[in-house]
Amino acid sequence: MTHISSAVLARYATGGDGLDDATVWSIEVHLETCAPCRDGMTGGLGDDSQAMLDRVFAGIDSGIAAGPPPARQSRPWSAARRRWMVGTLVPWLVMTVAVIACAVVMQSFWEGVPSLVLLLAPVAPLPGVAVAWTRRTDPAWELIAATPSAGVAMLLRRTLAVLLVVIPALALASAGSGTSPALALLPCLAFTAGTIALGAVIGVARAATVLGLAWVLGVLIPSLATVSLPAFLRPGSAGAWVLATVALVGFVAVRADSFRRQNSWR
Repeated sequence: MTHISSAVLARYATGGDGLDDATVWSIEVHLETCAPCRDGMTGGLGDDSQAMLDRVFAGIDSGIAAGPPPARQSRPWSAARRRWMVGTLVPWLVMTVAVIACAVVMQSFWEGVPSLVLLLAPVAPLPGVAVAWTRRTDPAWELIAATPSAGVAMLLRRTLAVLLVVIPALALASAGSGTSPALALLPCLAFTAGTIALGAVIGVARAATVLGLAWVLGVLIPSLATVSLPAFLRPGSAGAWVLATVALVGFVAVRADSFRRQNSWR
């Protein structure tokens, strides 16, 4: 077993200055099962402090021994499901699919209007991405956030689960409405990457809200008012969306450590 260095233990004991959240949580998990590291951290305590810790440890041990037996561990597939999906995400995905279906129906009755599927495609995944993993929507957020695996990996898994629902819905909708699937799917991916990239700075939920409102106010409403699509949703703009997506994914990769801080998940 690899033990924690004395320098890191000293920084943790004095408040964790300079240590990110995931490192602090990893230290705490390690200390639970490693007596030498616990002794190394408490070796500099006075007799009174050490006696108090001994009393606390003895009380905890006796409480555990007198308490009920541990709950049965969840099945492996259940734990994997929580890493990829959360129950509170289902209503948002259902709503997203329903809105896309309504756009196709309205398109068939509303002649002359620009493609509603193309106008909704960029913001279609944003509600799901916004609630994929936040303290307000995930009942197990605190349990998951206290593990070293939390961070950008968890966010990307949940985002992929959202896209696995939204992308087929957009593909079917674009085929049913006669629009280009590439012009529907590429903006969808670009805005998803943009939400995560901006989320590294202000939090994913806030980023989804900002980008969604900007698109609705700056593109969707003016396009319906003028009955015309903007240039970046017309044929020939697919290359620009690809470049934007690649650049945003690169930014997320560079700023991956930002998601180890709690404010990036809110």
